Amino acid sequence: MSDEFRLGWAEWVSLSSLGLPAIKAKIDTGARTSALHAVAIEPFGSASNPQVRFIMHPDPDDPHIEVVCSARVIGRRSVVSSNGESESRYVIETPITIGEHSWPIEITLTNRDNMGYRMLLGRSAIDELSHINPSESFLQPELSYDVYKKRRKKNPTRRPLRIGILTHEPGNYSNRKMIEAAEARGHVIECIETGRCYMAINEHSPAVHYDGHALPRYDAIIPRIGTRMTFYGMAVVRQFEMMGTYCLNSAAAIGASRDKLLAHQMLAQHKLGMPNTAFAMSSRDTDGIIDLAGGSPVVVKLLSSTQGKGVVLAETRKAASALVEAFRGLRAHFLVQEFVKEASGTDIRLLVVDGKVVGSIQRTAQAGEFRSNLHQGGKAEKIKTTKEERRTAIKAARILGLNVAGVDMLRSHSGPKILEVNSSPGLQGIETATGKDIAGAIIQSIEANVRSVIRSK
Repeated sequence: MSDEFRLGWAEWVSLSSLGLPAIKAKIDTGARTSALHAVAIEPFGSASNPQVRFIMHPDPDDPHIEVVCSARVIGRRSVVSSNGESESRYVIETPITIGEHSWPIEITLTNRDNMGYRMLLGRSAIDELSHINPSESFLQPELSYDVYKKRRKKNPTRRPLRIGILTHEPGNYSNRKMIEAAEARGHVIECIETGRCYMAINEHSPAVHYDGHALPRYDAIIPRIGTRMTFYGMAVVRQFEMMGTYCLNSAAAIGASRDKLLAHQMLAQHKLGMPNTAFAMSSRDTDGIIDLAGGSPVVVKLLSSTQGKGVVLAETRKAASALVEAFRGLRAHFLVQEFVKEASGTDIRLLVVDGKVVGSIQRTAQAGEFRSNLHQGGKAEKIKTTKEERRTAIKAARILGLNVAGVDMLRSHSGPKILEVNSSPGLQGIETATGKDIAGAIIQSIEANVRSVIRSK
């Protein structure tokens, strides 16, 4: 510190790594330990990576402004207050900025609701500062609490997050890669099996319970819900949304993408290309249904189809009529779609994260098969996509409200035609083929979108 750096008995300070750009701090050389106001203190993480999450009210005059903070724990300390009471506190380390000067300090966390200043700066943090004038205050540039009232499109603060993956297959490739990516960036992440969750639905304290205990507060949830668990999984995601947790894909967006009819209707409404499609259940006009799709050959799909299962190619009109009548006899909901011949058994998948295409592959069906799904034996290879294809994929994800989406489309003579938009795209095929860290891009999207500053009601 320079000799010209002078402090009064109170100053505006910034703890930017905690998401606290402006706090009024009392500077007290009589106290050895620095302290920061914290409520709802909750430790998380492992013994090798201990973290603590807490809520900070930076403006004493506006308790409705809440900032969710988290940091690595460097220890516990017993602190004796001015009234002689001893308290065991978590200790964290963070850079502090006053004026043009920044340096790391240790801070203990405690409830300072009854104090006039949300932070106390003790002598251990300012030993190098020789010019402290106890008769003056705010000698350094003033800041403002207005920074907490401005709406930010993206979260400017990177902090340790507690992330949950809602899944029924904790050990699959996609989950493992996201866990690796999150932990490499200093976050704590764990899998939550969807079917083992149950919910307390009430006005005051909604919660998700798991194996007899209420789940802790997560900063973010990554829904990876299997198709058989769609209805219940959406209910669990909605419950997390009620609790104020950021969900990578919302329950409404997942529902729209899983309902193939609704998804096609929404995309068609916005003039996005797709194969000619007819929808039916018990109509007896078999020929009319086939004609709406452009005549044979056609592809007949159950609305509940996934990974290529429940999808059948009818190459002749007779075969198409037999399939339609069979599905009608089962009283099943089904789509009849145009077969795009020029696609030649291939489709492309563009993976969209936060409004940007982060990877794209071409999937080619194995010999004798028209379905190019990797689960049906298809092969994937990296491809270069056109501007129109990227724009179409991004728009499709936005229309359905998905932050992460796998958009499957065919290349036709009239341009890209969307087949499906997947809200839980697998990562193995696209990461292997492209060599890109898609899981890392997903974690970075979460970092950018988790809100730290909230207004309590």
